[in-house]
Amino acid sequence: MPDITLPDGKKINFEKSISGFEVAEKISKSLSKQALLISVDGELKDLNHSIYKDSSIKIFTSKDKEGLETIRHDTAHILAMAVQELFPGTQVTIGPVIEDGFYYDFARKEPFTTEDLEKIENKMKEIVDRDEKTYREVWKRNDAIEHFKKKGEIYKAQIIESIPEDEDVSLYFHGDWHDLCRGPHLSSTGKIGKYFKLTKVSGAYWRGDSNNEMLQRVYGTSWSTQKDLDDYLNRIQEAEKRDHRKIGKEMDLFHFREESPGSVFWHQKGWNLFLKLISYMRMKQETAGYQEINTPEILDRSLWEKSGHWEKFGANMYTSTTPDEKVFAIKPMNCPGCVQVFNQGLKSYRDLPLKMSEFGKVHRYEPSGSLHGLLRVRAFTQDDAHIFCTEEQITEECLTVTNLILEIYKDLGFEDVILKYSDRPELRVGDDQVWDKSEAALLEAIKATKLEYFINKGEGAFYGPKIEFVLRDAIGRDWQCGTLQVDLNLPGRLGASFVDSDGNKKVPVMLHRALFGSLERFIGILIENYSGKLPFWLCPVQTIVIPISSDFDDYAKEVNSQLKKVGLSSEVDLKNHNLNYKIREHSLTKVPMLLICGKKEVDSNTVTIRRLDSKKQETMDLKEFLHKYSALNKAPSI
Repeated sequence: MPDITLPDGKKINFEKSISGFEVAEKISKSLSKQALLISVDGELKDLNHSIYKDSSIKIFTSKDKEGLETIRHDTAHILAMAVQELFPGTQVTIGPVIEDGFYYDFARKEPFTTEDLEKIENKMKEIVDRDEKTYREVWKRNDAIEHFKKKGEIYKAQIIESIPEDEDVSLYFHGDWHDLCRGPHLSSTGKIGKYFKLTKVSGAYWRGDSNNEMLQRVYGTSWSTQKDLDDYLNRIQEAEKRDHRKIGKEMDLFHFREESPGSVFWHQKGWNLFLKLISYMRMKQETAGYQEINTPEILDRSLWEKSGHWEKFGANMYTSTTPDEKVFAIKPMNCPGCVQVFNQGLKSYRDLPLKMSEFGKVHRYEPSGSLHGLLRVRAFTQDDAHIFCTEEQITEECLTVTNLILEIYKDLGFEDVILKYSDRPELRVGDDQVWDKSEAALLEAIKATKLEYFINKGEGAFYGPKIEFVLRDAIGRDWQCGTLQVDLNLPGRLGASFVDSDGNKKVPVMLHRALFGSLERFIGILIENYSGKLPFWLCPVQTIVIPISSDFDDYAKEVNSQLKKVGLSSEVDLKNHNLNYKIREHSLTKVPMLLICGKKEVDSNTVTIRRLDSKKQETMDLKEFLHKYSALNKAPSI
């Protein structure tokens, strides 16, 4: 006779064990039609899961994140089912849910073609129409291994072999087709709907190891309505137009080379944009009381061992052994070096909070297949800062940092910001008492912002909990950028201390803070958010002066000189091309204003302005132009 507690606290009593279906039906007929899965005491289960004891349950529909992820999980299974029906002998491996969709890896000699994807999609829709019943069976591990080996599913057998011998395994059946899976799943293939699309095929090594066989990874997306699918596909199409790699090439900002994979070769215009961001951040940080420092890029292995990075992050570090057999590492993070600066000289509680910022170049090994333009690199610059404070100052400092981050994002055009709170991960340093203090202080600070936040269980850094700042861009994509982390571990490990008011030495709290995160990645996000048409104050080239003919070159040069004197990024185009050609060329590079000079402008000391994406022209007195646009050449908050 289980008592079922609903999310609103209401209790329903049943005389015998019941399923999720029955609970949903008891609540309402409409809910029973929409229900996709349930959680029982916080654990997701199929709707046909039997409940025998008193439990707290929640029912999920396609409107819930959990419901949508389950639709995608089922769609991945139906993809694999369709592939094996169409191409017998193809082996399936893994098929997880990812952001906005799913993928499945297949072992097949012949490559999948675009025409194959269309056939597979049609077969998937046919399977949905068949409305095959979905159900779960629990098998003995060794029986499952033998079963999949007999079917010729060698990869699936290998996955099961990695499971401990004393554990049973879960299989899900969709009709006769079945796969190793923990679930949960929908009750039948018909529940998925037909709002899915296969998007692309790529290569993927078995288990992510380049020494293993290359598999074929088919990607797809799945949604709960046709409108959601159409909106997503339109967003993807728009994202392709905004690809920062394509726009960066058009704007002549940067390039990459095989000789240094994951490292940016900045061109003059791109570096100008990079320096503008740093200059802006310097002004904001100086006003906020930060001291800028700089620390070495190469440090002895012993320091990384003390900090804990060698154990937790060593596989991603670039190392070198010198002729005297000392091992050094190129820094993947700036924190240990900053602590060494703090450790110079005796610090008092009166010195705290002490805020140290650093635009530090770091290097981290990333697999070649994961590199993606500016968004995923191996060498990048962090706008790091570390705040040394007392435990009593944590909440106030976290609030101050959060407000600074939000102000900076607003300046750059990002006002839709989501906060995510991440607590202790499984792999971590420090004892639980220290983590309890860190988590409580950071949670108090995030609540004090009055902003909406989400909790990411177990996703904190290895040395402390953190807040992540997620930006939503112009086409609705989310980008995790800034972070704020409370660390009561690293300062003690590296010998940091201050003299407290009672005369005793104490270990300071260390707040790790990044606003852009990686400047390289943030520039990529900016380019895609604005489709290359950056705010005027950030544009690497703000104006180009174009004489109508060579007769007016001297005036164009003088105008360009005046623009530079008031701090505008300007160039003069004296090439022997006609005016229309120059307008087209500079429009492609996203220059916001072209200043045209001819006889009329020379005689009246004016410029004729041609703005990007506009055919209208405006003539303005040169002094007026200089005054107006030099004033606009700064961030809104400065």
